Order: sequence, then structure tokens, then C-alpha cells
Amino acid sequence: MEIIVGKTAGFCFGVKNAVDKTIEELKNKKSIYCIGELVHNKLVTRQLEEKGVIFIDNIEEARDNVIIRAHGVPQRTYQKAKELNLNVKDLTCPKVLHIHNIAKEYQDRDYFIFLIGQKDHPETIGTISFCGENAIIIEKQEDISNAVNEFKKTNKKKALVIAQTTFSIEKFNSIVSILKGEIQTIEVKNTICSATKQRQEETIKLSKNVDTMIIIGGKHSSNTTKLFDIATEYCENVIFIESKEDLDLKQINKEHKVGIMAGASTPQKSIQEVVEILTKIC
Repeated sequence: MEIIVGKTAGFCFGVKNAVDKTIEELKNKKSIYCIGELVHNKLVTRQLEEKGVIFIDNIEEARDNVIIRAHGVPQRTYQKAKELNLNVKDLTCPKVLHIHNIAKEYQDRDYFIFLIGQKDHPETIGTISFCGENAIIIEKQEDISNAVNEFKKTNKKKALVIAQTTFSIEKFNSIVSILKGEIQTIEVKNTICSATKQRQEETIKLSKNVDTMIIIGGKHSSNTTKLFDIATEYCENVIFIESKEDLDLKQINKEHKVGIMAGASTPQKSIQEVVEILTKIC
């Protein structure tokens, strides 16, 4: 068996930054509240809980020290935290914060904003709150017609397109192409993270050259599920696991060439443990 691990597999900068700084904060505090999961990975969440992170759904549940997760939060959460006089450590990924700033800038310039992203994803929910009233989320091609109609209702002259950092590049380009055909004055800012782009491109290349692909990461992680979707397009045998415990060796032929990719919120430990198991059955 030949095992090939993707060079870009594992933590991205934004995730590593959030996890490292949370652990650093815990050195001086017994507990810290975090709104939602810091990152979308069960192993990371469990380890942080053991160290003293308390995960909550609503800012009003917090007491004193609060962390803003890597995906960011809606604008009203910042306002509420200020009202409650909470000590806030903002660990939103810098690239997500950059999108928030773009949204605020173009809202002030009287643009209608199309946000391409997963409607129920925390990052998208947070970002749309910075876009103002004249904005709409597009998740798939079926949403475009309604979105364009909403734009026309506002009588705005200009439109901006931005995207969730972990959205599929292929789907983004497809939606943008249709929007350009419908709207005369439209500005496009591809805000998909470079780490996302690199992982998706490497997954395509790897999937084409192996017999089996193993994707490691949270099942509710947007960037990881997209790697799985991409892999299934180019490889016949694709296995999606969260950790070594999910690995079914019956699905792997010892004579196969095996490729491994992991999402941006997957720790190196999870990747290494899978590699060690596969190495043993060789």
C-alpha cells in the first residue's frame, strides 16, 4: 500500500490561531465561554472543554470572559456583549473579519450585496449581518432568480458579490457567471480563503491518482464536506471519517494507493493516527 498525505491537510492559519490563543487564555483563567464551537471538530471541542472552555448558544449565557469563535458572530452579538460588560477576546479568523469590513464598506457605498455561501453556516450568518438590509444569501443556482429579483426591487444601481471563505470555488464561479449575465454593474470579490482553494485543488489532483481517498474531519465542517464532495467526483472509493475510530479497514484494499486529505479544522494528531493504522496493515 502506498499512502499519500496531502501537503495542505490539517489546521489552517485561522483555526490554529483560534485554538492556540484560547489555550493561552486558559493559562490565566479557570474557564472561558465560547459562543458556538470554536472550530468545527469534535476532538478539538472535547479537548478544549476538558481545559475549561464552556460552549454556549447565546451570549446572554456568558459570564465575564468570552471568546468569539473562528467563524465569527453576527453584529448584534458584539453589541450585546458590550451591554453586558463582558470581557471579549475576538478570535474570528482575520480573513472572515476582512469580509465583514468589505461588507460594511460597500453597504456605505450604496451597493446591493450578494453573499454566496451556505445559508445555515455560522460564518455566513455572521457575515450577512454586516451587509445591511440590501443583501441576500445565494447558496445554489436555484437561489439566483429570486436574488436577482430582490436586487431589482431595491432600484440599486450597483451590486457586489462576496463569498463564505470555505465555499466551493467551482460553485462560486458558476453562480458568478450567471449573475454577470443578469446584472450590468456588478463587482466581484472572490473572498474564498486561499487555504480553502489550495485544499480543494490538492484534493482534485490527489483523487485522480489514487484508488482510495480518505477525508478526515468534522461531518458538520463546511470545508471538510466540500473536500469529500470533490473527492467523490474523481475517485470511486472515498471514505469520510472524523477520527481513527470511524475507519473501517474492510473498505481498504491493501494493494491500493491511498490518498489522505483533511479539513482546515482537523488536528495533525487525527491525521497521524490514521496514517499509523494504515501503515500497520501494510
